[in-house]
Amino acid sequence: MSKALQSEIGSLYHDHAGWLFGWLRGRLGGDTADAADLVQDTYVRLMVSGRYPGPGESRAFLTQIAKGLVIDMHRRRALESAYREVLAQQPEAQAPSSERQAITLETLARIDKALDALPARVRRAFLLSRFEGRTYPQIAASLGVSQSAVRKYMLRALQACLLTLNEA
Repeated sequence: MSKALQSEIGSLYHDHAGWLFGWLRGRLGGDTADAADLVQDTYVRLMVSGRYPGPGESRAFLTQIAKGLVIDMHRRRALESAYREVLAQQPEAQAPSSERQAITLETLARIDKALDALPARVRRAFLLSRFEGRTYPQIAASLGVSQSAVRKYMLRALQACLLTLNEA
């Protein structure tokens, strides 16, 4: 990273991190720890993306990144909660280790993100099949598409999941 770019990011941080922290704290019901973490994550994402705001667009640009991070955080927490509910229903002897639980949660979060990036019909077909147990004809009727389209949707969704799992 060039000195000029480091200086630009430093200035951006100096000028807007306090404001962004306050904005995030407000969106998170006053949670200062999560707000502080998300401020840092916002700037990390900014640096990784290589895209920087134009003059006068700093707050809007940072807000857009931070909104995505807030959504990701809430989605991850919902997944964690659902997973923990399932674990609580199992006998203690069958409960996975803390390490296995952490790995599973991370995997679920990556799959969720991969599915979220798919077109709505593809994602919906996958969810109807895998979580509601619907058959391809039922999914086709529900989505108003052919069974052939459902097969293509399922293939696309499964490929996205497999690619995500192979990236680990």
